[in-house]
Amino acid sequence: MARKILIVEDEVKLMRTVRLYLEQAGYGVVWAEDGQQGLAAFRNEKPALVLLDLNLPGELDGLDVCRTLRRESNVPIIMLTARSEETDRLIGLELGADDYITKPFSPREVVARVRAVLRRVEQPEPGPEIITASDLQIDLSRHSVTVAGQPVELTTSEFELLAALARYPGRAFTRAQLLEQTQGATYEGYERTVDQHIKNLRQKLEADPRQPRYVLTVHGVGYKLTEG
Repeated sequence: MARKILIVEDEVKLMRTVRLYLEQAGYGVVWAEDGQQGLAAFRNEKPALVLLDLNLPGELDGLDVCRTLRRESNVPIIMLTARSEETDRLIGLELGADDYITKPFSPREVVARVRAVLRRVEQPEPGPEIITASDLQIDLSRHSVTVAGQPVELTTSEFELLAALARYPGRAFTRAQLLEQTQGATYEGYERTVDQHIKNLRQKLEADPRQPRYVLTVHGVGYKLTEG
């Protein structure tokens, strides 16, 4: 059965083009043109990934939909937005979006990003199944994380970032290295994306995010996971 992609987009011409390319790539496609329809379609269709426009008509904009989806699911979300300001992108990432594409874009780029995100979700993790740092435990095979025995819900991107750090505890990674580890060598992303995901991780893992115990900043370099 083809994996299903939900497109929440009010520009019909754009949606039809993206839909055509996704279907040619072997995906099933469901379309909604506003936030309310998008949430209903998500709950009914259970898609593997959501392409979500930030500017939607009606009572719910893309950020509202992203916020609701994150409360209900860890489904991968790629934002489609005409907004070029960095602040808008960071807000979406802070809410839990996995990636974003700024309009205008190539439909082929959308298909490539969808494939990359789904590959990260579905690809088995190599190396040890369970990694422990102090009372932080990361189960790679089950895609789960606990702190002091309490489960922590992470998005796909947050988990992949934490797992990349955890495979080499104590090793400092630059932002570019972490992008390559989690997104792939051909991914052309923004290094500030890593900072936002790190901020999200600390909010979920740390008792005091301002004084982190697990995900540590290495000044002038990037980040590392404690060896504790």
